[in-house]
Amino acid sequence: MKLTTDETNDILKVVTDYTYALDVLDKYDHQVLEIEDTTAEEFFQITYDEAMKAIQGLRDKFGGSALFGNEKDESFQGSLAAIYQTFNGQFLYPSIEEKAANLLYFVIKNHSFSDGNKRIAAFLFVWFLYKNHILYNADGSKRIADNALVAIALMIAESKPDEKDMMIKVVVSLINSRN
Repeated sequence: MKLTTDETNDILKVVTDYTYALDVLDKYDHQVLEIEDTTAEEFFQITYDEAMKAIQGLRDKFGGSALFGNEKDESFQGSLAAIYQTFNGQFLYPSIEEKAANLLYFVIKNHSFSDGNKRIAAFLFVWFLYKNHILYNADGSKRIADNALVAIALMIAESKPDEKDMMIKVVVSLINSRN
């Protein structure tokens, strides 16, 4: 079947516009996705007290139930501490993107709250990116679209624990400086 010039141009435009996404999917399929093009300079380190105030603000803004943001145990503190872990004086998650991706993952998977774990995780994720000056691109556009944020949170929630490293690589690829 022969394509017209318009059809060829349409295909070329779509492929050109989505080359990075298609490349990420290809690397995922071949299990060769790597963390790259990340941001080292950190402007903000999330603390437990700041996070809890932010969660309270989220509940107040959106009228969450009394269970929303109610901690079940101390695992939330562990989630926050985990993103700043070091080994031999080096951060295990050295970039902002890696810390943010792991924060999202840990808060969702540790299920620290009686209600709202995915919403809280997604909020803290974008808030952390915002406070570190990388939530928006230079032109003011969102680095991560609303629908992508929902899809990522659900992907992590449904993932198996042995898929953690790949989930983090996917998230970092969606928020790094190339995207």
